[in-house]
Amino acid sequence: MHWPPWSSPPPPAKAQNPTTPTEPSLPHGSWSSASLPTTWSAYFTPAVLLPTAILTSTILISTRLYRLYLRRIPRAATISPSFWHKRSLFGTVTSVGDGDGFRLFHTPGGRLAGWGWFPGRRIPRGKALKDKTISIRLAGIDAPEGAHFGRPTQPGAQEALEFLTAYIQHRRVRAFVYKKDQYERAVATVYVRRWGLRRDVGYQMLRRGLATVYEAKSGAEFGALEERYREVEGWARKKGRGIWGVKEGFESPREYKERMKGLEGKGKG
Repeated sequence: MHWPPWSSPPPPAKAQNPTTPTEPSLPHGSWSSASLPTTWSAYFTPAVLLPTAILTSTILISTRLYRLYLRRIPRAATISPSFWHKRSLFGTVTSVGDGDGFRLFHTPGGRLAGWGWFPGRRIPRGKALKDKTISIRLAGIDAPEGAHFGRPTQPGAQEALEFLTAYIQHRRVRAFVYKKDQYERAVATVYVRRWGLRRDVGYQMLRRGLATVYEAKSGAEFGALEERYREVEGWARKKGRGIWGVKEGFESPREYKERMKGLEGKGKG
């Protein structure tokens, strides 16, 4: 009986077949089977392939650029062979060890890549620098020897150390690397900006008479600068600058090292 009496009776209930399963309702926002591709050909349309190709290429190119230009190199031992004679390293000098060597904290991309101002791109200090700097040996020059391995300090060594420290320490430099030497140092021609001009650090050492042109039987690296270096060394010699001002008993860094080795050999004998 329906109520009120004057209303129309409800339609009869539709009988359900107990053997026919009812279609489950899909939650709001879910995909229906009609929205999914039914064949593989649907994945090979321009609308799918073009964005996929662009995304893949962007990832590959970005990875390549990062590895070539933005990946930080912590030590000389980790420099790729592809760098020697072809690439340069940009960074900040963290310490100077002697008249022709120092340590470089590699900052690829420089300030444009956030070094020095972006969070996480700060140059560490003190003990935090351990195993994070590249040992650099200035190419083409040889400064007077400091007190190493129990040897006495060669005249002129302290002056060379003091000049190089004042000239490049805590400054940004660019090192054109040539090879790794037997002491795990990267041999490089190094440039620094002074008063807006790019200066060759090795050349400046020679000009002031604080180093000689590197003399070795083999393995010397100059990066096409040997003639220029010999010319400025000759000029400093004539002017009597630095170590060339010694009138008697002058001994080049090369001669000093050979004499020390000879004395050490006699001591062992």
